[in-house]
Amino acid sequence: MKEFASIEWGRAKRALDSARQIAENDPDSAASRAYYAAFHALSAFFALRGQTFTKHTEIRSALHRDLVRPGLLDSEMGKAYDFLMDLRETGDYGGTAQVSAASARLAVDKAARFIAGVARVSPDLG
Repeated sequence: MKEFASIEWGRAKRALDSARQIAENDPDSAASRAYYAAFHALSAFFALRGQTFTKHTEIRSALHRDLVRPGLLDSEMGKAYDFLMDLRETGDYGGTAQVSAASARLAVDKAARFIAGVARVSPDLG
């Protein structure tokens, strides 16, 4: 599991870098990359605990149950993840709705803070 966690952490960092690079020119894709940055960081955290998930909703529930509710991450981190998940839905499946460049920049910021929060509660990842 430690190798998987390391791979996921690397994916988180690369996804965040990608989101930063494309936020202005391709906000829909940047929103998706920002979400996946947070998703992979969270996957790395849970992998170190021997947990894996097959659905995005499962890992979201685990975040709120195992990290936010007990106070390991503050509620703003839970809200940030929810925002990223919702914005990704718009970017990937929004039909005529699109992500604005401002929302993409906000997503990049929230994803960066989320990753930093995960690193604080699991120093083995940082």
